[in-house]
Amino acid sequence: MTKQQANWSPYDNNGGSCVAIAGADYCVIAADTRMSTGYNILTREYSKICKLADKCVMASSGFQADVRALQKQLAARHLIYQHQHNKQMSCPAMAQLLSNTLYYKRFFPYYSFNVLGGLDNEGKGCVLTYDAVGSYEKVGYSSQGSGSTLIMPFLDNQLKSPSPLLLPAQDAVTPLVEAEAIDLVKTVFASASERDIYTGDKLELVIINAAGIRREYMELRKD
Repeated sequence: MTKQQANWSPYDNNGGSCVAIAGADYCVIAADTRMSTGYNILTREYSKICKLADKCVMASSGFQADVRALQKQLAARHLIYQHQHNKQMSCPAMAQLLSNTLYYKRFFPYYSFNVLGGLDNEGKGCVLTYDAVGSYEKVGYSSQGSGSTLIMPFLDNQLKSPSPLLLPAQDAVTPLVEAEAIDLVKTVFASASERDIYTGDKLELVIINAAGIRREYMELRKD
């Protein structure tokens, strides 16, 4: 009789997809609200988007327990920063803090794949995309999560960024106006939910511009 070994993992993947697009004076961050494990849907109403500062928002997919722990850690560090400096963190500062926080846990990582979006110090949209151990890149658009393999080729086709090797360096922001970017995000999620079983139920969009932050919702397929 062969010995059977019990396998236990500290991680799970709760699925879901996140997208962010930066424009000249806005940033759109979106994620679906389905949370799954295996073939089970745990809830259809889970927000993957977290407001970190007045002009900075993070969308996260992966293991949602680690995501929640990461959000609490960032909130605590941001509170300390506000007491010391008497102001909110800028988006580039929050981007570096997130990288440091993830890298600090690199030997037992937060199993979270994050997209950070917001406005930089000049009021221009910025999107930063991360891996689980804090390596990050500033881009014009990005996607993370279970549907990213379907979404990213579509965004590449519509918004192809200039190569980072081109000199002089080209601006990463996309040429779309805000309404076009919102329509594009709705289209990519409608497409991804057709093929990815972990993406669906509802789409939550957060739009950041000079006027502040607003949220929009769109229903996705529920099967």
